[in-house]
Amino acid sequence: MLTGKQKRFLRSQAHHLTPIFQVGKGGVNDHLIRHIEEAIETRELMKVSILNNCMEDRHEVAEQLAEGAGAELVQVIGKTIVLYKESRDHKTIELP
Repeated sequence: MLTGKQKRFLRSQAHHLTPIFQVGKGGVNDHLIRHIEEAIETRELMKVSILNNCMEDRHEVAEQLAEGAGAELVQVIGKTIVLYKESRDHKTIELP
């Protein structure tokens, strides 16, 4: 579980990132979660955007993605989700 200070730090690091994945009308599925797991292992911090044609609630989508990928939910702002997971092999972010 991340503390408030760690979340603030991660939000500042994620500010300049562009979303890598998009959740559309298909919603959250195993295929998307598997790709997010692979990508977050190398990146540690990533953004996912939710398209307008996604009928699910954005907070529910964020929870499903974080739980499925084994990541921490840093922030849901607008239709953008920020996820963090400490990497075993490619550790680059040092939390305060």
